[in-house]
Amino acid sequence: MGRPKGDAARSKARPSSSSLAASLLPSGSAAAGLGFGGYVGSSRFESSISNEDSAPLLDLDSEMAQHLQRLSRKDPTTKIKALASLSELVKQKKGKELLPLIPQWTFEYKKLILDYNRDVRRATHEVMANVVAGVGRDLAPHLKSIMGPWWFSQFDLASEVSQAAKSSLQAAFPAQEKRLDALNLCSAEIFAYLEENLKLTPQNLSDKALASDELEEMYQQMISSSLVALATLLDILLHEPDNAGSASLNAESKLATKARRVATSSAEKLFSFHKCFLNFLKSESPSIRSATYSLLSSFIKNVPEVFSEGDVRCLAPALLGVFRENNPICHSSMWEAVLLFFRKFPQSWGNLNVHKSVLNHLWQFLRNGCFGSPLVSYPALILFLEVMPTQSVEADKFFVNFFTNLLAGRSMCDSRADQLSLLRATTECFLWGLRNSSRYCDNPNSIQDLQVALIDKVLVKILWANLFELPKGSTPPIQKKPAETLSMSSSVSFLSELGRCIIEILSGVNLLEQKLLSFFFKYVQESFLNTLQQGNLEIITGSMKKMIDFLLLLERDSVSEAESWPLDQFIRPLLSKAFPWIKSSELIDAVKLLSVSVSIFGPRKIVPSFTGCIETSTLLSDDEGSDMSSEKFIKVFREVLIPWCMDGHDSSTAAKQDLLLSLLDDECFTQQWSDVISYVFDQQHQGFNNLASIEMLLEKARGEITKRSSGLGLNKRIGSRPVDWHHNLIESTAISLVHSSSMTTTSTAQFLCSVLGGSTEDSSISFVSRSSLVLIYRGILERLLSFIKQSPLCSVNDTCSSLIAVAVDIEFDLSSSVDATTVAKFAAEVIDGSIFSLKGLNQDATLLSTILSSIFIIDLENRLSSLVDNTLYEFKEKRKDRDLVCGFVHAVCSKINNQFWKSINYDVRKSTARILAQSLRSVVQLEDDLQPCQLTLLCASWMPEVLEYLSLDQTDEENICGLLLLESDVWPMWISPSSLASINTRDLPAHLYELRASKSQRFVSFIESLVMKMGIHRFLGGHKDNGLSSQAWLSAEILCTWEWPGGSVQTSFLPALVSYCKSEPARADLLNFIFEILLNGALVHGEDEEAERESSEHMWVELNNHIEDVQEPFLRALVSLTSTLFKENIWREEEAIAAFKMVTDKLFIGEETSKNCLRTIPFIMSIIISPLRTTTKSDVSGEDTGLPLEVFLRGWLERSLSFPPLVLWQSGEDMEDWYQLVISCYPVSEMAEEDKAPQMHVSNEERTLLLDLFRKQRQVPRASSVVTQLPAVQILLARLIAVAVSYCGNDFNEEDWDFVFSNLKRLIQSAVVVMEETSENVNEFISGVSSKEKEIDTLEGLGHIVSISDPSLANAKNALSAFSLLNALVKHKSVEGENNLNSLADEIWEPVKDRILEGVLRLFFCTGLAEAIAASYSPEAASLVASYRVDHLQFWELVAHLVVDSSPRARDRAVRAVEFWGLSKGAINSLYAIMFSSAPIPSLQRAAYTVLSTEPISRLAIVADGNASPSDESLIDQDSINVPSEERLGLRDEISCMVEELNYELLDTDLTAPERVQTFLAWSLLLSHVNSLPSLTQGRDRLVQYIERTANPLILDSLFQHIPLELYMAQSLKKKDAIGLSDLSGVASAAVLAITTGSSLSTVESLWPIDTGKMAALAGAIYGLMIRVLPAYVRGWFSEMRDRSASSSIEAFTRSWCSPSLIMNELSQIKKADFNDDSFSVSISKSANEVVATYTKDETGMDLVIRLPVSYPLRPVDVNCTKSIGISDAKQRKWLMSMLMFVRNQNGALAEAIRIWKRNSDKEFEGVEDCPICYSVIHTVNHSLPRRACVTCKYKFHKACLDKWFLTSHKKVCPLCQSPC
Repeated sequence: MGRPKGDAARSKARPSSSSLAASLLPSGSAAAGLGFGGYVGSSRFESSISNEDSAPLLDLDSEMAQHLQRLSRKDPTTKIKALASLSELVKQKKGKELLPLIPQWTFEYKKLILDYNRDVRRATHEVMANVVAGVGRDLAPHLKSIMGPWWFSQFDLASEVSQAAKSSLQAAFPAQEKRLDALNLCSAEIFAYLEENLKLTPQNLSDKALASDELEEMYQQMISSSLVALATLLDILLHEPDNAGSASLNAESKLATKARRVATSSAEKLFSFHKCFLNFLKSESPSIRSATYSLLSSFIKNVPEVFSEGDVRCLAPALLGVFRENNPICHSSMWEAVLLFFRKFPQSWGNLNVHKSVLNHLWQFLRNGCFGSPLVSYPALILFLEVMPTQSVEADKFFVNFFTNLLAGRSMCDSRADQLSLLRATTECFLWGLRNSSRYCDNPNSIQDLQVALIDKVLVKILWANLFELPKGSTPPIQKKPAETLSMSSSVSFLSELGRCIIEILSGVNLLEQKLLSFFFKYVQESFLNTLQQGNLEIITGSMKKMIDFLLLLERDSVSEAESWPLDQFIRPLLSKAFPWIKSSELIDAVKLLSVSVSIFGPRKIVPSFTGCIETSTLLSDDEGSDMSSEKFIKVFREVLIPWCMDGHDSSTAAKQDLLLSLLDDECFTQQWSDVISYVFDQQHQGFNNLASIEMLLEKARGEITKRSSGLGLNKRIGSRPVDWHHNLIESTAISLVHSSSMTTTSTAQFLCSVLGGSTEDSSISFVSRSSLVLIYRGILERLLSFIKQSPLCSVNDTCSSLIAVAVDIEFDLSSSVDATTVAKFAAEVIDGSIFSLKGLNQDATLLSTILSSIFIIDLENRLSSLVDNTLYEFKEKRKDRDLVCGFVHAVCSKINNQFWKSINYDVRKSTARILAQSLRSVVQLEDDLQPCQLTLLCASWMPEVLEYLSLDQTDEENICGLLLLESDVWPMWISPSSLASINTRDLPAHLYELRASKSQRFVSFIESLVMKMGIHRFLGGHKDNGLSSQAWLSAEILCTWEWPGGSVQTSFLPALVSYCKSEPARADLLNFIFEILLNGALVHGEDEEAERESSEHMWVELNNHIEDVQEPFLRALVSLTSTLFKENIWREEEAIAAFKMVTDKLFIGEETSKNCLRTIPFIMSIIISPLRTTTKSDVSGEDTGLPLEVFLRGWLERSLSFPPLVLWQSGEDMEDWYQLVISCYPVSEMAEEDKAPQMHVSNEERTLLLDLFRKQRQVPRASSVVTQLPAVQILLARLIAVAVSYCGNDFNEEDWDFVFSNLKRLIQSAVVVMEETSENVNEFISGVSSKEKEIDTLEGLGHIVSISDPSLANAKNALSAFSLLNALVKHKSVEGENNLNSLADEIWEPVKDRILEGVLRLFFCTGLAEAIAASYSPEAASLVASYRVDHLQFWELVAHLVVDSSPRARDRAVRAVEFWGLSKGAINSLYAIMFSSAPIPSLQRAAYTVLSTEPISRLAIVADGNASPSDESLIDQDSINVPSEERLGLRDEISCMVEELNYELLDTDLTAPERVQTFLAWSLLLSHVNSLPSLTQGRDRLVQYIERTANPLILDSLFQHIPLELYMAQSLKKKDAIGLSDLSGVASAAVLAITTGSSLSTVESLWPIDTGKMAALAGAIYGLMIRVLPAYVRGWFSEMRDRSASSSIEAFTRSWCSPSLIMNELSQIKKADFNDDSFSVSISKSANEVVATYTKDETGMDLVIRLPVSYPLRPVDVNCTKSIGISDAKQRKWLMSMLMFVRNQNGALAEAIRIWKRNSDKEFEGVEDCPICYSVIHTVNHSLPRRACVTCKYKFHKACLDKWFLTSHKKVCPLCQSPC
């Protein structure tokens, strides 16, 4: 009651009547088997009824009364809450306080325990427990009235309810005796209550209106609980007490006797009234039927006298018909009732038709697996056989049907426990039938006949047939329904258990009567032999497998060894008859049957069964049945079994060899194995034709060794050790095969592998001795060496093979005709199949290490094979064969695991590593023909793998790395490791120098790659006790090499060195060593030729950016290292002082200046001067003013002043070196704020000397116009000007400034002239090319033109640098208001600045013009022109920097000059050529975009030449303007292809591909230009319409490939290389900035260098511009999206990041708009995103509310009319629709749309007729008036509306009058 639908009718936790009673009995009670709870009646309640009237009547507590009143409610929740509250109140009261509650509670209790809701019933019993605990003995007066329902509740169907009821009863009566007393005392009342319950029906159960299903469930609960309560009560009250019990039993006999009388009389009355309870037995409720069975069992046990003969006749069919009971919850009580009934009333069988009433139902019951109760029903079957009358059945038919139906129930048994229960019942019942045969038969003969029939018909034809599933005719196997077929594993498990069942039956039969077994085995043997004779291999194979499985079960579950029947009566006779067939057929499973038999019973016991079938005179028949003698056994084994098992090689060979090995007897083992080997190898001497069989035999012998050695104990079986299996023939054969030139086949290799063992880690058993093992592997090594010696790689065939051959003292002859590839493949196959047997060579370290080295060297050749040129091979087929062998060896190496290496001796591994290190070093140094970059990477990857395999300790690993660095003829190139002195390589001939340099670079590439892979600490860490010299020279050598295949100092090694030094501060001395080595080398190698000197002496000027231009290796390495250390703050002031001291100490040799040091020191000073000046300033004290640094600097300045001016210098003098030194001590920066730091530390004396040095340069007459032929002079002069301006600018006079400006203008102008000549030459050259037939010649000629070798660019570069510095200083002065450069007046500076910047702009345009003109010929030509800019990269970067800083006036003059020039391309073409260059320079691209996007160039950059100029005339103010046709407008060619002609290939490009960058830049320019045009002008309107009509919306798809939106995974929008979600805010910030400013310039300026993050930011900025400038265009794209996931992601991004700023901007513009009309007003609500437009005219008016959605502009604007006065509904709808169309179609600000709508309304009031198509005066898209009039009806239409009408209607007629137009 109250249970969820579908719950079991009775919980499993509720015990049956008998089990509940038994569980509560005390162990010492005689009623322990039957009673309820051991109620032995030791005490009783004293009746207090007589005192009830005298007890004072107390008033019931009002709160309790309230809760009791709530218990009558129908709602279960109310009841539960009331019960909970009542329970708490009861707990708070004790004793007498609760007495007023009891009467009312008793009344409510009787109702509540029948409640439908189980929670209500449970809560009721919890309250009851609290009540009885509080009341105590005061409950006695009310006990009889409440005991009936209380006892009834103990058996509630819900387990939690029954448990609560039991807890409440135990709370009242804690002792079992007390509970029994209570039952005895109240027995009559309990019986009366239960009797009343059993009389109820569902209709009179409750006085409340309840649902029929609830009533039925309550009825079932009440009846079943009442029946179980009645049964349990009878078991308790009517049990026979133990007369030997305690004395207290007699004292209570009177009360108990009275209770027994009451129970007996009540039982008779109930049994009679309910007519044997047959109606309950037929109930549809399983719980009622189960309870009825329990009640009948109680009646049979306790009051059998109530059963009359008539009752027995009525009950017998009903009880025996219970086999139709298909509910398993009833079966336990059902079987108890059935068995008790027929034991008590055996005569009841006579009144039945057994076959019809019992057996048919029993067979059905068994076939259905007992309907789900196998664990209950199967054990009861044998008890049922006991009570069945024998005379009512035919024994043999009965048992056949019984077991057939019993086993048919297997298909219904799903679990293993059910199946085991079934088979246990089968065994017990079958053995019971054999033992009780006499019950069914009268004489001995018939008894034996019945037993034989059971054996035949049941054991053989049912059980055995189902085990074998033989298709024999008598009884079919167990039938399985298709839908009920068990899984394969379950079926196999059942058959296994069935086999055990048969074995157990056979053991039982053997104990009963051994002769009966003969009948079984006779049938089995005949059946088995008949199967063999039928010849059906499928059936035979199945039978063999089943027989093998049965034998294995027999071995596991066999009875004691005293039982001989399995061998004597079963297997021996069977094999004796079957062996001839097995021997002739050689069926695999048949041979396995023999093997299993031998393994179970032993070879000496099984072989005699073969003798009767072998016609050999020496074998006697009397051996059968007993063990054979050793001599006879060996003879049979040698003469019969070995030839049969070992001859031939077919599918049964493996099985026969298993049989042969199983026949090896411990006593005869040595002789038998020797016979086998002798027989095998005697056969093999004829030509080794059957190696596969021998290989198989040895592998099986290896398994036999493992099996024999698995036994415990010290004395293991013979054959458990490999040495027991050794044989001279095996060893000699193996050795001869490995040295044979002809036996190199795969089968031979497999044979050797089987001899050696070791194919896996667990199969390392070898069949040869250690000495033979060494000989075999030495032969293998010789074959590998012959292969290595013939390698096409010189390093491998010479050095590597020599290293190995010398190590093991092997000489081999290559003149042999044997193919080295074939024998190497043979050797590799042997090693592959026996790799783990190499562990046996651990004691011979040299041999093992050379073998391992050979394998690895061949593996290395395999990896190098992809780099080898085919021409190194004479025949391609030869290379193919060699590659196959190398690939096979590589596979072998890949299979070697760490466990193998751990098993190899450490000395072996170390020796192997040494050989491999030297071999690898040789490969890198000698292989000149291989691709160097790939070679070094491959070798560097291979070496760490090898070292990881070998697992050496740190010291040995460092020693191996040291072997790689050993000095050789080609390595090192610059520094000697031993002396740390520089190596003189200048004296080498040029070709030898180049060769050595190439090899050295290749080796450095290898070392550097190795350092990157293994870690720099492996090479630079070392042991502290070894000093730092080794690590320092290696670092210096790599630094001097500078570049190598695949890397360079700056890209790889130097960053790694810096990182290492940061992580290891204790290694600071290493850097000092490196610095000292490089400085000494630079000083030694300073003696260069004059040309080299001139090329390097001025390069210090830009050393921070172009260190690679320094040619001298030591100087370049020194500068690179020093600048990096100071830049990374690894070296600071202290190291700067040390370096300064070191170089100044070397500047003078005695009184003479060291020229080498003088040429080197400027490079060092330019780096260390800043930290030196910082140190000097911080160390200044008032007492000491003569500081060493200042002393040196003053001396150097004075020395420079002693020289004549630079313009008078001639080549060969050393004054240039001093000037360089001075200038290096005064660094300048283009950023003025950076330039202030060093200036603060310059003393006044230095400034004076520096100014004097500068002014000395202009003392020469016409110094500003002198052009010397020495480029170095002009470079030094320009740099000196920059230094003087930066440090002494405040002290300049007018002449000083004139000198500065004249030099700067002259140098820059010279570069302008050169570039203009180049552009003219390119234009003339391309114009003269008539076709592309000679494109190569054209490109070559073009290359000669644009390759500028003139020094003007180099000179101009320094001038540009000086001018850039001067410009920055002036700008900084104006911003900061400082006193710098006060001597330079603005009126002087501004004209000079503009003139110089105009020249810079002309330079800029010239390079773009050359590329644009070349692009008109071909993209290759343009790329060629652009590539030459890289040669002067810093020059163009300076140009770009100054172009960005140029004024609009300078830009305008430069553009005019270019256009006046008259080349084939103009200034705008040049800018686009630079921005979209195929060889881009970021700074130039940035400058080109800046110029294109700003005035005055921007107005010329978008619209193509020849189009009507965009008019700025307002569309609002002009009514009669004829708007030019849209078709006349066009974009420039450079961007039109990226706006109009985008294709879907763009979506598949990389996120940073040039195509994407160019497209985004073009759109950014276009949108910025549109936004810059005035609103509501013809120019903007036409351009917007053109974009909307022609632009491909694919640009928006590509934008969102960059923006990292979650769940944005549309098929066409692949998010490749997407940036992380953390960068989404950066993208959003760019979008918001573009929305608020209307420009993406700031985002574009930070675009370079391009990466995915910056491209994403640009995408965000373009999207922001689009939704600001073209909102309707974006909305149209969004509305057409079909991918919901993508559209929702885009909308979420826009709503969260973009829409708020855009809406704020729109509302702000509307608020600022001036509509200039009193009849129209606008108000805004920022909080609601609403605009209210109020239009009033005369006495009419209308309020329109424009509401912007939160995801504007993706979602359309909504317009509503909130107020209307004097306007018709039609006009109101029309105005509302027109406003809606204007605001939704507006590509621009909403303020413009509102303004146009107002004008449209004004026109209507003015009488202008609207367009009959769109019902608007002003067109909603192009804002034109209706001008196209119909000649017939005279109505005017918008041109766009009329064109659309013609297109959609497919006819040119007037929409109104249908006349032709």
